[in-house]
Amino acid sequence: MATQKQQQQQQIQKVKNSGLISVNGSPVREDKEEEMARSALTMFRAKEEEIEKRKIEVRDKVCAQLGRVEEATKRLAEIREELETLSDPTRKDVAFIRKRIDTVNKELRPLGQNCQKKEREYKEALEAFNDKNKEKAQLLNKLMELASESEKLRMKKLEELSKNVRTTSLDFDYIIRKPASGLCVM
Repeated sequence: MATQKQQQQQQIQKVKNSGLISVNGSPVREDKEEEMARSALTMFRAKEEEIEKRKIEVRDKVCAQLGRVEEATKRLAEIREELETLSDPTRKDVAFIRKRIDTVNKELRPLGQNCQKKEREYKEALEAFNDKNKEKAQLLNKLMELASESEKLRMKKLEELSKNVRTTSLDFDYIIRKPASGLCVM
């Protein structure tokens, strides 16, 4: 761009210098100067138009490049989204299930504590039940022993009474069969 300006300035200088050399100081000089000025102005305008065209071409290229860059950016964003989806397609389901697991864990804690409490109560109740069963078994054994002893004692008593009855009946038979001399039978 700087070289083009230098070239334009050199051409304008040439036009000015060529007008200064005149033939016998005639009015041709002014026409020539005017024509040269017009020529220089035309050249300048042509150069400006060329510069403007190039500027528009560059702008169009830049815009086209920007459009391609925007499209590429959109495609890259889509690809990134697809990659994220590919990396974990069930991310939402997994997150939901994890939240549900956390909720269930929170619900399990008091239930576990309640279960442990009930287990302790059950063990205590079972221990008390077993103790009472042992006590009952001991009492039943004692009852059986007492019943057995009582039966033995009663049998002994019955045998003694039976013996007494036999002896009394023998004595009574004897008394009945042999009247006693001093006894009065009624």
